[in-house]
Amino acid sequence: MELSLSRVHFPVTTLGPGRRLGIWFQGCSIRCPGCISADTWGPGQRRVSIAQLLAQLAPWLAEADGITVSGGEPFDQFPALLALLQGLRHSSPLDILVYSGYSLEYLQPQLRQAEGLIDALISDPFEAHSEQTLALRGSDNQRLNLLTALGHERLACYERPLQTADKALDLMFDENGSVWMAGIPLRDDLLRLHDLLSAQGHKVRTSAHRH
Repeated sequence: MELSLSRVHFPVTTLGPGRRLGIWFQGCSIRCPGCISADTWGPGQRRVSIAQLLAQLAPWLAEADGITVSGGEPFDQFPALLALLQGLRHSSPLDILVYSGYSLEYLQPQLRQAEGLIDALISDPFEAHSEQTLALRGSDNQRLNLLTALGHERLACYERPLQTADKALDLMFDENGSVWMAGIPLRDDLLRLHDLLSAQGHKVRTSAHRH
């Protein structure tokens, strides 16, 4: 079993409680207008086996406080997502938070198959015209669904408005010099950063769309 992978990173501190292991799937069929992660829309060229990925993640799992799976759209690769979740649950007691642009109602068949494997789910598509006042969400139409007792214990505290501490992003650096940001930026934050750096003479390319 293989999946199309965008990247993994540890630690991520802006997508759930504690120092988290972040896993980003590559490929998204939803493609919400205004998405800041348009670089994860295409199919990508990095395919890894579930066994290989789990082996890669093992040292970080020993240090992490939780796991966040995003993309891209993880449920577009549901057989691979299910196998990964099963492997993670077998390897670790950590809470697992998954982001999806699909609605909770649409995902019911998949969630029944993954029962007990996802502790919390952020569901529903990003809407650029909606307000952004809630923790862990890019737009207020998105829902935080607590699916297990562990999900309630670890993530119920995020059913609240944004706080000052939420207004943060993690920076990740690749070997080729690319800089990635993890977290939920405020509306147009990345575009303002792009304009600021460009004005200083830097060459900057972001996946955020102007709208």
